[in-house]
Amino acid sequence: MNRLRRIAIGAWARPRAAGGEGPRARDAILIAGVALVSVFEGAVRPDLEWPLATVLVTIAILPVLLWRRSAPLASVAVMTASTSAFALAHRIAGIEPNALVATFAFLTVPYAVFRWGAGRDRVVGAVVVTAGFVFTSLLGSDPVADLIAAVAFMGGACLIGALRRERVESRARQADSVRSREREALARDLHDTVAHHVSAIVIRAQVASADPAQVAESLRVIESEAQAVLADMRSLVRTLRAPAGLAPTPGLEELARLADPGPPPVDVRIDAPVAIPSIVASTLFRIAQEGVTNARRHSRGAKGIEVVVEVDDAAALVTVADDGAPPRPASGDGHGLQGMAERAALLGGETSAGPGPDGGWTLRASVPLRGAA
Repeated sequence: MNRLRRIAIGAWARPRAAGGEGPRARDAILIAGVALVSVFEGAVRPDLEWPLATVLVTIAILPVLLWRRSAPLASVAVMTASTSAFALAHRIAGIEPNALVATFAFLTVPYAVFRWGAGRDRVVGAVVVTAGFVFTSLLGSDPVADLIAAVAFMGGACLIGALRRERVESRARQADSVRSREREALARDLHDTVAHHVSAIVIRAQVASADPAQVAESLRVIESEAQAVLADMRSLVRTLRAPAGLAPTPGLEELARLADPGPPPVDVRIDAPVAIPSIVASTLFRIAQEGVTNARRHSRGAKGIEVVVEVDDAAALVTVADDGAPPRPASGDGHGLQGMAERAALLGGETSAGPGPDGGWTLRASVPLRGAA
């Protein structure tokens, strides 16, 4: 019972989905199109008792589509109240309630409640939609088959909205997970790099402090502070590093060892006339490693994979290309490419991937050297 209560409280308190902003240009286009269809339908349908009133009421309700994302509960309440009142007017006049086929556009309103609405919007909106459906059903004399179809359409719109939201939020959580893993890996690599430099500072400070120069006191302070920073950094990163192996930070030497006779053979060429920061070298290795793995896993019929690293004074560029058929759209989950993009972006770089100019698949990543030391 307590578990059900917690689930109910969680469902009620669930926040709104991201991206439910106000009216968009396409909403106005949708409303204009439905209005034109309504006018045409009202003119050609002989079974409408009140064709003009039906068209005018339908057009009058259409503006709720503008705010179905930003105010889904209010939109569904206005739509339900309006359609129920018009059905009641039919019944008072002794006319069988009827509506335009164009009103199928109103299914986007209950869809929006479950796609973008908060938890309370969903609960209250479901009650409002159900009450409106029961009320209008009691006013009319539609056969059971029609009622079942109406329930299927309405429930289907709500279900599709809920499933769409879950899918979008699941992808967002996966993206956050990938981003977190890449930040962990980069933090470990950064720790190895900085720890090396700080250790050198400590050693130099220890040597300099032995001289009876007037800077001896300052050097002792430098030694003390550097040792404290190194200890703090090791303590801070130990938690991040715990799940990972303790292998040294890979660089261009490890990247060169990606060369392999295959199949398919992997050819590696490195043109690095200038020294690059260790963190950049590590990033190039991780991207090249993932690119080669993806090419072997997803490329169809590749006869060779080429890895090229080019470095100048401003940036380092790594390219991984194969000569096979492009991967199928459904192959892989996309997390590898996303992880590479996240890793490059954390250093101010960027990545791109797609069909190569001569066929195959090409991955490119560029990482700036300035500010990455």
